[in-house]
Amino acid sequence: MIYVDNAIIMAAGMATRLAPLSYEKPKALLNIKGEILIERQIKQLKEAGIQDITIIVGYRKEMFGYLQKKFGVELVENPVYKERNNHSSLYVAKERLKNTYVSCADLYFVKNPFQKIVEYPYYATVFNKGTTEEWCVKTDDNGKIISVKIGGENAWVMQGEALFDEQFSRKLIPLLERAFNNPEEAKTYWEDLYVENIHEMVLFNKKTVKKNVMEFDSFEELRKLIPEYYNSSGCKIIEKIARELGCCEKDLKNFEAIKSGEHVKGVTFFCLGIKYSFDYTTERIKEEIEEEKKYE
Repeated sequence: MIYVDNAIIMAAGMATRLAPLSYEKPKALLNIKGEILIERQIKQLKEAGIQDITIIVGYRKEMFGYLQKKFGVELVENPVYKERNNHSSLYVAKERLKNTYVSCADLYFVKNPFQKIVEYPYYATVFNKGTTEEWCVKTDDNGKIISVKIGGENAWVMQGEALFDEQFSRKLIPLLERAFNNPEEAKTYWEDLYVENIHEMVLFNKKTVKKNVMEFDSFEELRKLIPEYYNSSGCKIIEKIARELGCCEKDLKNFEAIKSGEHVKGVTFFCLGIKYSFDYTTERIKEEIEEEKKYE
């Protein structure tokens, strides 16, 4: 049995695919079904008896400060969140890795998945019917994950929280240190490090009902999950665009970030079949010459 020591919630990323919402606030601070996304997860951890909670921040880190007073959580900064993938968020909190829940701040758990006492270390999965480009797992007869590959069909895919035990944490820490200090591994996920050493690192497959864990990467995915976002996003940029174009928010779709290196300088989008761009600095809308069908 594993007696859980603590939890780490990763909330450092920029979530550029969620532009323009993510320009105004981090994805973890979005209001989903009347609750702030990360607040719901913190409450669920505390309800399970897990009081030691660390939030890894980076992008707009100052917006997370209120969580310290409200919930008694600790904030740890990831200073290289722009340049490196999620291995860097666990690296900056490596001393806290024990019997530890690791989760992403953008997960919405319909039912509380956390427990104080757990039978075995695991990664949560959901069943995906049909073809997928997600991380697909295979297990042995005991449910231990023995292989993971990106892409598959009718497969259990990684989606949700993970629980490390102390043995897993001890093996992961030197791998995090190696990746963090190697420029060639800047885009590495901590999951990549696990998969590379899967025969030495034990996680079981915790099968989860898909409807119990909601995950979204883009604004369109968010709208499908939370239809209220079609008409009322709460995003000042989208409200401004709708006013200037004389349309409803639901008429604006297919938002994509305009990037310059690691910097996001605006978005492109479609309104009633016409492509436009919006510059964050000038706040100007410009009509583009491109067919909508190329983006559908």
